[in-house]
Amino acid sequence: MPTVLFAKNVEKYYGNKSNLTKALDGISFGVEAGEFVGIMGASGSGKTTLLNCISTIDNATAGQIFIGNRDITTMNRKALSKFRREKLGFIFQDFNLLDTLTAYENIALALTILKRPPGEINSRVKDVAAILGITEVLGKYPYQMSGGQRQRVASARAIITNPSLILADEPTGALDSKSAKALLECFRGLVRDENATILLVTHDAFSASYCGRIIFIRDGRLFHELVRGNETRKQFFDRIMEVVSVLGGDGNDRY
Repeated sequence: MPTVLFAKNVEKYYGNKSNLTKALDGISFGVEAGEFVGIMGASGSGKTTLLNCISTIDNATAGQIFIGNRDITTMNRKALSKFRREKLGFIFQDFNLLDTLTAYENIALALTILKRPPGEINSRVKDVAAILGITEVLGKYPYQMSGGQRQRVASARAIITNPSLILADEPTGALDSKSAKALLECFRGLVRDENATILLVTHDAFSASYCGRIIFIRDGRLFHELVRGNETRKQFFDRIMEVVSVLGGDGNDRY
């Protein structure tokens, strides 16, 4: 499989010489096409900073980040903005839907910005909605939907452009357990059936157990890695909890 993401010796500093904080300390890892990879770590470990650097929201102080064959650390602001629109999909904890637009309009917005033909937009929105099981809410506004439905609409918006990489930042954090499970099953379906590539940042071992591989970060450095292989999700969950207990934190044990 081709490598979709490759981070090489990534470092990130905050502050000045008198008060310097090293948030990321020489992190290197790769993600192949069709992988569902989780990043875990205690609060302050650097996982969100890493996601921000990969997503182009923040700039790495040193190192390289390749998405496809492009090194995003060398791109100017205008090029990054275009790259972000065309190559990355984002799923946030708080949905970030526009309240004045219907689900259909929220999902279609990304393709509208890319100036795709109306017929293509309509077809693509309906196809993605069917995949995520939200066809019945396309005409509704966010306030008329449940939290789980809003998050699936946000997920549809993230994948509508067929991005190279989908970045999910604590996407189940605002959901009840039933909605969280439904969303995570959707993610697995996207990876299995659509060959999507997902990088999930989470502190929740239940969510992480849906991934095929987990990268653990501590104090800005890679600490450990787990690969699910042929294990059941329950077996993988138990192994994740063992690492979480060493890292610190409870992993939100709600299996």
